[in-house]
Amino acid sequence: MTTRLHLHLVSDSTGETLESVAKAGLARFEGVEAIKHFWPMVRSEGHLERVLDEVAKRPGLVLYTLVNGGVRNLLESRCIALGLPFVSALDPTINALSLLLGQTATTRPGRQHIMDAAYFRRVDAINYTMAHDDGAGQDDWNEADIVLIGVSRSSKTPTSIYLANRGYKTANMPIVTQSPPSPELFRLTKPLLVGLTTSTDRLVAVRRNRLLTMGQTPDTDYVDNDVVAAEVAFARRLFADHDIPVIDVTRRSIEETAAAIINLVQAREDQEGAK
Repeated sequence: MTTRLHLHLVSDSTGETLESVAKAGLARFEGVEAIKHFWPMVRSEGHLERVLDEVAKRPGLVLYTLVNGGVRNLLESRCIALGLPFVSALDPTINALSLLLGQTATTRPGRQHIMDAAYFRRVDAINYTMAHDDGAGQDDWNEADIVLIGVSRSSKTPTSIYLANRGYKTANMPIVTQSPPSPELFRLTKPLLVGLTTSTDRLVAVRRNRLLTMGQTPDTDYVDNDVVAAEVAFARRLFADHDIPVIDVTRRSIEETAAAIINLVQAREDQEGAK
């Protein structure tokens, strides 16, 4: 049985933080259909009044990040009057930090979105990553932070994009049995090379679904179990021969794979710093 829930995300900034919190929370529950209503850039009581009129029409949980005291008080009092549950998503964390640091938190919304050096580093990483997808731009791969290699449909591109959003310049290259990677790949000094692998059964299922989505007949060597198994084995031997760290993505989400890669990068940096 599916439970429908209206979820109102009220923010005085972009609402990205609330969306992440809501996604993480909902992932813990089965059989829930969440209808999300986004209300970003709510910074005045007049704006909030208009939002609350819409909230009253579709009652549900109100999740909010508001730093203006008057706007917060209005939201909370109206939610109480309407009998709606409300949660300030960041208050526990901010209160703990305030106590630990001995500081009062600022009342300036959206400071995490300031276009600082980290922001421009992410933009640069995204541009680099998009230009170095699927084996492209090998001439300047030594500018990358990470190079992912693996057989076709082993999550290289989505993982690369996720890493780019974390500020890592990431290139990726497919491993093709009939055309092994150039030896130059394994002579790269700056980027960390990481091999992605997966089970044959999962790979066949992903590839078959890809062909069906594209309207093609799923009856080729691309999805043949024996051929795919040979591809995976070839890639694993290549990783072993060149002492490349390997991550099995069979039961990992993109986020989990990226986190494991970031841990490898940080471990490498720690080793280099200790020299």
